Amino acid sequence: MPLPVITLKKLHHRGKDCIGLYFDYNRELIAHTKKLEGAKWSATNRCWYVDIENFDLSRLFSNFNGLTYIDYSGLRTSASTSVMSISQKPKKKKKKKILIPPAYLDILDQKRYSDSTKEVYVSYFKEFARFFKGRKLEEIMAEEINKYILTLIREENISSSQQNQRINAIKFYYEKVLGKEKLYITIRRPKKVKNMPSTLSFNEIKNMIIKTDNLKHKCIIGLLYSAGLRRSELVHIKITDISSAQMLIKIRQSKGNKDRYIGLSKYMLELLRAYYKEYRPKEWVIEGQSGGQYSAESVLKVVKTAAKKAGIHQNVTPHMLRHSFATHHLENGTDLRYIQEFLGHSSSKTTEIYTHVAKTDLLKFKNPLDEMYDD
Repeated sequence: MPLPVITLKKLHHRGKDCIGLYFDYNRELIAHTKKLEGAKWSATNRCWYVDIENFDLSRLFSNFNGLTYIDYSGLRTSASTSVMSISQKPKKKKKKKILIPPAYLDILDQKRYSDSTKEVYVSYFKEFARFFKGRKLEEIMAEEINKYILTLIREENISSSQQNQRINAIKFYYEKVLGKEKLYITIRRPKKVKNMPSTLSFNEIKNMIIKTDNLKHKCIIGLLYSAGLRRSELVHIKITDISSAQMLIKIRQSKGNKDRYIGLSKYMLELLRAYYKEYRPKEWVIEGQSGGQYSAESVLKVVKTAAKKAGIHQNVTPHMLRHSFATHHLENGTDLRYIQEFLGHSSSKTTEIYTHVAKTDLLKFKNPLDEMYDD
């Protein structure tokens, strides 16, 4: 089952700058939120919040490890300093400030890493540097780093995904900043967890679109499914990225900073034309009420509301529509290589997981129990 989502937003409350934690009612998340230093409930803003001077992004990740997906896109300011400005503000306990080597930030920018990746790398590398405070980082050996990761696994119970992210942040410094390519390649990684993607049936998605009256919301669901989009890709599509002449949608700088094209369905084109006449968006295909980009949080709400109206009882997320797009293509006989291109996967191994979900071969086989009771 997909994890619940906590969305972080900046807010000003009772004369102070704060970080708000927005999520649907969940007893377990509330219990863990109360463990955060300085966490309080705001009836006015209908959210939990922490004063910005007490806020630490990496501690937040550790606190909710394995329980939730944290959407911190609302905290971004500039590409290189957003995490620095939030998670490294002086704390009440006067923790010693950890400075990130300037070259670390420079090379992240030079390599055109996404803003979200930069934030994660900076946050985790800062924790690593604090753990080895008083030591010269360039002299720390791979075995010491392995022991550091092991400490996090045993004492903080970090997930395998977070373990990999922390290793990537550390290796980036030694291999890309210091150029020690071979020395630090021995840092041990976790065994990859193979989770099966959750999907919806064709009729369930059809009902989600039919039961949704709002034209903009219909377009959101239709685009997510018909183009196999990630939520972040949807909100970044510009009007100029839609080509009715070629029946293509251009997806710009998606995961891995890659561009790709995906086919535009005839139904989707007619839906978009009707939507454009009614809403007149200026730059982005899907815009907020006051213009500008639509928020990722709002996309999630649209999908969940549509699923509820369609009578779907499982926890539906935007990414499930992308999974369904790939699975339905495979069931309809589309070659896996094309599906890989449609989804923007770098490796065919990532796409191959849908072969375990698609019912293409499964339906060919008769269940032995049915055979047993055949007349």
